[in-house]
Amino acid sequence: MDRAQQHHRERLGEAIRAELTTIIEGELGDPRIGIVSVTEVHLNPDGKTVNAFVSVTGDEAQAERSFTGLMAAKGYIRRELAERLGLQRAPEVVFQVDRSQKYGARIDELLRRINKRPR
Repeated sequence: MDRAQQHHRERLGEAIRAELTTIIEGELGDPRIGIVSVTEVHLNPDGKTVNAFVSVTGDEAQAERSFTGLMAAKGYIRRELAERLGLQRAPEVVFQVDRSQKYGARIDELLRRINKRPR
């Protein structure tokens, strides 16, 4: 892949992330979907699949409900992406829960405990 193709893919990935954010945070009327934010998007090299990492606020049950709502809206989301970005074929969107914030918080807590220990 040459530099121009790589640049195009990066721009397309960023445009997809922006549109996903707009659609998910402002346009989906599914009551199951709580506060969800798109944290990262990875466009596969073939351009046919997008891995969208989403952060969901709330406990595990709320996260599961939100994720179920997102899965139900995949067709709508894909059609909207194709239309808004002028794509002949919209990529398949694969949602994945981004747990990096929870892991980061856990690591911070462990580091605080270590620093509080008497030496």
